[in-house]
Amino acid sequence: MSTATDIVSQLSALQHADSFFPSGAISFSQGLETLYADREVKDAETLATFVEGQLLYRWASMEAPALVLAHRAAGDLAALVEIDAEVEAMSLATELRDGSRRAGGALLSVHEKLDTTQASAYRALIAEKKAFGHLPVAQGLVWWAMGMSEQDARAISAHLLCTGSVSAALRLGVIGHLDAQRVLLRVRSTVVQLLSTPLAAAMTGAQGFDFHAYTPATEIAAMRHEVHDARLFAN
Repeated sequence: MSTATDIVSQLSALQHADSFFPSGAISFSQGLETLYADREVKDAETLATFVEGQLLYRWASMEAPALVLAHRAAGDLAALVEIDAEVEAMSLATELRDGSRRAGGALLSVHEKLDTTQASAYRALIAEKKAFGHLPVAQGLVWWAMGMSEQDARAISAHLLCTGSVSAALRLGVIGHLDAQRVLLRVRSTVVQLLSTPLAAAMTGAQGFDFHAYTPATEIAAMRHEVHDARLFAN
């Protein structure tokens, strides 16, 4: 039987997973636009491969741990700054690094207007250049403050990565709406596998996890994106 805490977490997760929520994520393709122009991602099959690669080799080893650490920090600004700096150091491509900052800043801005705990304080640190405001750190902070459980937060983060990529592919004309659902169904087993493996309970700070990511094709595509004459997305 679900407790009131479980219900609050589920409702918060549904609110933030909805495309109606003004997160600003639709501005980013994470290198997909360039890969489409290069014909590396050209159909549902290649799109699914792209999404699975992002989940396995970036999200699971860097973004999800940063999110969980930020969630466990429970509003501790000093701990959040430390995690944020680690994400900054491991985000090698300028376009992806800036995109993460912009998306995190947009999320914090919405939550500042919603009077979410610590959103305003963390935005102030970013304005003072004492923090970077990367998206997984911002997500961990505001989703903790909204009463979302750690597992629900991980699930929504993975879901938003998948739907963000599929949405970008739809807007680019790579796939249609039915294939979009096929891609989401195909990658679901990967998401389930990753979510079924909990992060160590003892991991309480950025030093407790070795952040790493290896998505060279995506990073190179994002770097090349800025020189394209016609661009739909910011990266």
